[in-house]
Amino acid sequence: MKLDIIAGARPNFMKIAPIIEALEKVSDKIQYRLIHTGQHYDKKMSGNFFEQLGIPEPDVNLEVGSGTQAEQTGRIMERYEALLLKEPCDWMLCVGDVTSTMACSIAAKKLNLGVIHVEGGIRSHDLTMPEEINRMVTDSITDVFYTTSEVANENLRQLGHEDAKIRYVGNTMIDTLLKNMPRFIKPAAWDEHDLKEKGYFVMTLHRPANVDEEAQLKNLIDEIVKGSHGMPIVFPVHPRTAKMLKGIGIHADNLHMIEPLGYLEFNYLVKHSFAVVTDSGGITEETTVMKVPCMTLRDNTERPETITIGTNELVGTNPDNVAPYMEKLHKSEWKAGDIPYLWDGKTAERIVEDLLEL
Repeated sequence: MKLDIIAGARPNFMKIAPIIEALEKVSDKIQYRLIHTGQHYDKKMSGNFFEQLGIPEPDVNLEVGSGTQAEQTGRIMERYEALLLKEPCDWMLCVGDVTSTMACSIAAKKLNLGVIHVEGGIRSHDLTMPEEINRMVTDSITDVFYTTSEVANENLRQLGHEDAKIRYVGNTMIDTLLKNMPRFIKPAAWDEHDLKEKGYFVMTLHRPANVDEEAQLKNLIDEIVKGSHGMPIVFPVHPRTAKMLKGIGIHADNLHMIEPLGYLEFNYLVKHSFAVVTDSGGITEETTVMKVPCMTLRDNTERPETITIGTNELVGTNPDNVAPYMEKLHKSEWKAGDIPYLWDGKTAERIVEDLLEL
């Protein structure tokens, strides 16, 4: 079998790393080609993840760079199609829900190649999210789904997909987390801001609903600072958010805005934090496994198991909602949470076992 593995943006890298490691053990049966689309192209958002997670250098980099959703989609499709016409594969494996996932799926399917979607079937049911469009399009043309939850399985069944196409295998991002937990690296921010075990918040914000309007972003951060009771807040700032913060002028003695961190440094902060405030989906999975309280500043989530089973709570995007959850944290009333079924560090092994049967 000739298999293409697609990675384009930071959320993809944690998901492909264990799959590649498992594939190396069966290299006599499955030949893989790692395609980096270049959707995330700077080192902070891409390069050091390859180094830290032991991902080999890509066989091909499509180098699509920045642009609008349509521009990136078009360039990825054009360049990946050209590669496939010159050097075809049998199957294309994509992960997650970024633009690269959708664009490469379309290019492969139009050339009648098999499409495999890792993390298929998850849904926020929010069509204002670009990621939701990517999920819907990708899943509509996928031949084999590797899923993270029974909720995802049911979403796919309701769309008319047969059980024979659905493989409930677990979560490859948790494979990466569990493998690398002993390797987490204390970041410079720990000593610079005199952080203490379980004595600070970690915050990440990047979604348009939270950061694209100055008033919304300022009000959210103000409420989080107010609810922190003076506890340090470490805020690795996403490039998208950094542009907006320049015009707001937010200052608080306990708010520490830092550069984006590598995987090992960021998850060190998360593991040892009092709680996490985020609008990311993937981080809610990691906090669930690390048993760290998590507040999600979104009105919906495509990962409901992090709420029904894990340590996550859906706070919403209204700044007025923040205070009650902050008080719950400070009163030690947060739920303990549990870990979803098959989030056990062996998902990539199950995927490769199934690929061998394909």
